[in-house]
Amino acid sequence: QVHLVESGGGLVQAGGSLRLSCAASGRTVSSTSMGWFRQAPGKGRDFVAAITWRATYHADSVQGRFTMSRDNAKNTMYLQMNGLQPEDTGDYICALPEIPTASFILYTDGQYYHYWGQGTQVTVSS
Repeated sequence: QVHLVESGGGLVQAGGSLRLSCAASGRTVSSTSMGWFRQAPGKGRDFVAAITWRATYHADSVQGRFTMSRDNAKNTMYLQMNGLQPEDTGDYICALPEIPTASFILYTDGQYYHYWGQGTQVTVSS
């Protein structure tokens, strides 16, 4: 049973920074790809960042501001968010796929993932 717990969200002013954490149990994060998505009120889940066996990827909208990483020893993945803007407001959710993954589904697609955390709220005021 895979369980994901996000933390680190909060209310910040534009230009501020937050570091989100996602602690995983039931799966060693070093052995799997993983992703971050965000969901604004009344909107669907949008891709933010992902780590696969090949590389780390970030959505164009956060490139240069957000950095995804993982600490294998702590079995935790992170999303460092700098230069936050009001448009970044949303519920940030970490996700892991079922193994094996389907090669015809991209890691940017929510359908690639099977396990989802409950989310941590990020609110950026102007």
